[in-house]
Amino acid sequence: MFEKTYTVRWADMDPNGHMRHSAYNDYAAQHRIEFLAASGFTLPYFAKAGLGPILFREDTRFLKELHINEALRVGGELSGLNADGSRWNIVHTLYKPDGRPAATVSVEGAWLDLRTRKLTTPPPEIAALMAELPRHESYRDL
Repeated sequence: MFEKTYTVRWADMDPNGHMRHSAYNDYAAQHRIEFLAASGFTLPYFAKAGLGPILFREDTRFLKELHINEALRVGGELSGLNADGSRWNIVHTLYKPDGRPAATVSVEGAWLDLRTRKLTTPPPEIAALMAELPRHESYRDL
């Protein structure tokens, strides 16, 4: 599984002394971009290809508080994929330093042709990469 560890930053905090709600989604989005970049699909690649990932839905479940300077481990598992890889669902789990889940961020997404502003099928290499993600227990074909 592709996992990354981040440090909860001052900018992530809310007045209650724990990580603000939208920061969980920011770390999930960062994780997706780093997953793609680790296989050569960087932001410059996407700009040149005129392609970009988009979200239709994002659902966050908060389980445990995260605090400033805590190590935050983020993983992602595929919870849905269609045959041509043009639509996908991912469940990100954000873990506290002791391994307990702090939150889950579930997203439903697709690929957008940035020139026509219409949904599109990704290149075969990206579709194959997405298919390699580990399957979440809720996985289903789309």
